[in-house]
Amino acid sequence: MIVNDASSGYGQVDLSIQPSLADCGREGFLFDTNSGAHPKQPPKPASRPGKVSLWAYFKLFKKDILSAQPAHLYHAWMAELRTPFFRSYMCNDPDLVELVLRKRPMDFPKSERMRVGLKPLLGESVFISNGKLWEHQRRIIDPAFEGGRLKKVFPAMWDSGVAAVERLLPMADGQPVEIESEASHVAMDVIFRTLFSVPIENEIAQAAFTTFRAHQEEQPVANLLALLPLPKWFPRVHSRRTRQTAATIRGLIGQLTEARAAEIRAGTAPDDLATKIMTTPDPETGTCFDTEEMIDQVAIFFLAGHETSAAALAWALYLLATHPEWQDAVAEEALTSFEPEKIYFSTLSKLPISRSVFREAMRLYPPVPMFVREAACPEHFRDRDIKPGSQVILSPWHLHRHERLWERPDDFDPGRFETENGRANLSRAYIPFSAGARVCPGSAFAMAEGTLLLSLLVRAFRFDPVEGREPVPVAHLTVRARDGIHLRLTPRDPDISRKKAQA
Repeated sequence: MIVNDASSGYGQVDLSIQPSLADCGREGFLFDTNSGAHPKQPPKPASRPGKVSLWAYFKLFKKDILSAQPAHLYHAWMAELRTPFFRSYMCNDPDLVELVLRKRPMDFPKSERMRVGLKPLLGESVFISNGKLWEHQRRIIDPAFEGGRLKKVFPAMWDSGVAAVERLLPMADGQPVEIESEASHVAMDVIFRTLFSVPIENEIAQAAFTTFRAHQEEQPVANLLALLPLPKWFPRVHSRRTRQTAATIRGLIGQLTEARAAEIRAGTAPDDLATKIMTTPDPETGTCFDTEEMIDQVAIFFLAGHETSAAALAWALYLLATHPEWQDAVAEEALTSFEPEKIYFSTLSKLPISRSVFREAMRLYPPVPMFVREAACPEHFRDRDIKPGSQVILSPWHLHRHERLWERPDDFDPGRFETENGRANLSRAYIPFSAGARVCPGSAFAMAEGTLLLSLLVRAFRFDPVEGREPVPVAHLTVRARDGIHLRLTPRDPDISRKKAQA
């Protein structure tokens, strides 16, 4: 791929990403994949047209990461973006994705440019740390998410799902419900129940949840100073609101962490994720997380464990609402798989349809749309020499919808994973949780949570779209809907209907 850098100054940077004929594979002809879309095809943001200046690109990026990108990234294997300060390379070639994530992950650490916006909240959490510090953190965190631990926290997930059904019951009258906020509520409830053994109704939990939403609205990732070639020691500027909300959240997490530390010392701490993480020593150094380190890690559980799960669940419910044949299949599966008043971890193995739906929802709407790495040494990608310090971008959003990898990439089809194309791409072009050494430690947790909550909700309610309220995907921290996702809920289970009538 080639890029025309026609800049004559700071404001005239050519940010068009122009593929060569070899990369196009269709005689250089690129087209809008939205044109002539099937009526049931899920919504997709419009791509930006043509060339823009660096300042214009930043404004587009701040508004929405996805629509700031050109359309041909859905077809190109690699793209180069040039600015006066650095080079970025988006890699959609599965071989390059394999190299960066699985074969040589330590040569591609997390980019400092993306760390800038997240540090006020996340500090030096495992999500943005690198090198020895990251290795130390993973040695402590990983044991908390091993298979046996998932079975232990499953009842807490179940309780969150049951509470969500009860909370939604008064709203199930056929009137529009903004389902993203409800998905956020139940996902945060799961985090607090599994991490600290308290429901979201807990006063500190509720305050943290409310403040976290305010923090998101400040769009901390869209930080202009991240574009400048500043040394790491140079102080970064964040908005007052970003600093305030981050400090409030960290203070609330600190209260929970200190209380748990006291329970651990007294021998009265529950056997949940927080206790496991706080009492697990690094097998190499023998040290445990101190309070500040634990605050960093809990903060990323809020972001990666709550926000991403909420986004995926909301999109999955929308997709089922617009594809009733799949919704009916999930409902029938759930109605025949759950034992009344009993909680069995083995129930998860009886929900393959729900799992496939949730997996397909994360293909179309990956919660984290882009991963940004930095080349630590000289590289040669395809026909490009990559200098140290260059950004290497892996985009689940584009990879999951790539026209040269997936059959009908913009269609919703949970059954695709039973096809040869779908099975092949699961290992080479499907990375909602990243992959390799830096794969999300809670990926199995998230899949279990999403599958269970989706089944519980669809078992209880029928979800229908609201005419004229099709959601528009936008991405800041995660892929959300610009104006929310509005659905109509009606009770599905006769027992649920009776409870509603009695209420």
